[in-house]
Amino acid sequence: MLCYSAYNPPRFLKNGVAMTVYTALWGERYWEQTTLLSEPPYHTTVLIGGQGVPIFTWVAIPKNAHSTIIATYGITGELDQQWFLRLLGRKAYAQGYAVVLFDWRAHGKTAELSPTLTSDGLYEGEDFVRIAAAAAKMGCPSKFWFTGFSLGGQLALWGVKTATDLIQGGEFLGLRDSDIGGGVVICPSLDSWRSLDYLVQQPIGKYLEKAIAGNLKKLAWRIHDLHPGTIDPAAIERANSIWAFDHELVISRLGFDSVEAYYQASSALQLLPQISKPTLILYAADDPLFHPEIIPELQAACASNPALDLWLTPHGGHVGYVSSKAGQLQAEDPDIWWAWNRTLQWLENQREIKS
Repeated sequence: MLCYSAYNPPRFLKNGVAMTVYTALWGERYWEQTTLLSEPPYHTTVLIGGQGVPIFTWVAIPKNAHSTIIATYGITGELDQQWFLRLLGRKAYAQGYAVVLFDWRAHGKTAELSPTLTSDGLYEGEDFVRIAAAAAKMGCPSKFWFTGFSLGGQLALWGVKTATDLIQGGEFLGLRDSDIGGGVVICPSLDSWRSLDYLVQQPIGKYLEKAIAGNLKKLAWRIHDLHPGTIDPAAIERANSIWAFDHELVISRLGFDSVEAYYQASSALQLLPQISKPTLILYAADDPLFHPEIIPELQAACASNPALDLWLTPHGGHVGYVSSKAGQLQAEDPDIWWAWNRTLQWLENQREIKS
């Protein structure tokens, strides 16, 4: 088993809320100053996901690429703004990975192409697999590794599970089981029902939830404007929380009677025993967005499934993991981005195991 360098945060960020807020605000402004790596020469394309949904994608293939990372982001945003995801792209490309980044359903330019709303993994899992099949035809080499953070981590876990379901020892759109490497997820959403209930009861969580809900509402209005007649404007007006967004706009399209049933069906925690490909889960015990009672269940699931490699840290916040100077020296990292550095270290170890 790979021996990780323990995560060592700056002293003033040994608090999940502080780490989360600091990384989001500071990183957005200064992330490019933290790396000497340049942006990969992405070319843009549209690939077809599950149910014929067009997915807007960035693809970069370095010379002599050895494998491929397919990744997306969290609950809201679009590729141009996703600095944390673009950091992964720079790092991975420099280490010889083909990189495929995409706007997932209802996000960014994918929203311009289709009015299809989100399903929190139920259909996005197939999107990952179909993107891998299309990327292979474009020259991206196997193995394919599905990656994401926050809600994008949940989507990636669905991708790993769905790949096994679709291929089942045979082929799917030219992909074989051996072409799928597995996954890496950072602070994945694992149980939306419990975590959302927990979030809205916390003082800072109420503000975080309100901000996320506001962005979801903007997303819905954008789809309404781009695709007239596909979303009821009155329903958008009522969607003033994350729960209300799913209640008003999502569940009926997916055939669910309640938001609770939808969250239970899309939960990634239930998937963990079913994942059979090597998958790394980086998870912070002080993540302020997720209910703490999920942690022992996560530990138990990973302990009983040898395909899962859990690295649970005391600190890190939600998709933060900014490393201190001492931590960088200890890990021999080139920058402050501990989680992405461990991701690529773990992936390299997987390559060595298979070679």
